[in-house]
Amino acid sequence: MVAAALCLSLVAGCAVGGDDDEDSQLLTVFAAASLTSAFTRIAEDFERENPGVEVRLSFDGSSGLVDQIAGGAPADVLASADVRSMDRAVAEGLVSGEPVEFATNILTLITPPGNPAGITGLDGSLDGTRLVVCAAAVPCGYAARALAASAGVELRPVSEESKVTDVRGKVSSGEADAGIVYATDARAAGDRVEQIPIPAADSDPNRYLIAEIDRPGATGTGSADAGPAGSGPAGSGPAGSGSDPARRFLDAVTGEAGRSVLADHGFGPP
Repeated sequence: MVAAALCLSLVAGCAVGGDDDEDSQLLTVFAAASLTSAFTRIAEDFERENPGVEVRLSFDGSSGLVDQIAGGAPADVLASADVRSMDRAVAEGLVSGEPVEFATNILTLITPPGNPAGITGLDGSLDGTRLVVCAAAVPCGYAARALAASAGVELRPVSEESKVTDVRGKVSSGEADAGIVYATDARAAGDRVEQIPIPAADSDPNRYLIAEIDRPGATGTGSADAGPAGSGPAGSGPAGSGSDPARRFLDAVTGEAGRSVLADHGFGPP
């Protein structure tokens, strides 16, 4: 039985494989909170296929993850839920090679079971309700505001969260009347929430990107036989070759098996 993957402490981290083994090679992956279930599954499969490599997952809002890496937090791989956060990581010299888009996601409204506030969509029915959204700096929050603006709707949330899973949690617990989350989060909540699709969201999905972290000592850098990061199609060439765990993990995410896991969790193709 693997350990729970949701882990926000940079000190403790979160090892998918359980207890540390002094002979294992640690691979630390920072990933957007909306990837929690899918990346936990991918990491489990990766460990089985790569004996001696232990994957440690840390989930948070994408902008927060970039803040942490910029501040010196140890990480080997970054997977963001938007282009803006990855662009910032590239601009600040935090990643190695060209980031690879590996999935897409769309926004949706969720309510507690029974929709007690009578929400009908991204419209005036949200006025006066306990609406919860992601903070503007977080990909789901930025996208929600852009979507609302295009629909001519002013969002008046009672709470702004640092990650999308917290929005989902407040709605599923009944603390909020409605929340704007990714479709994958609504799917993961099952019958603990009701979903109200936002049709306009289909035309402008969030794009997910992944890259190796460029820092001294990172397992994702310095492999003599692995070739330059991003030097070939994801999962099919030099970017995933060699003995480097970070590059192999990128292959696992962007290759056929990873795409299948992501699709199973409701993500769209890149």
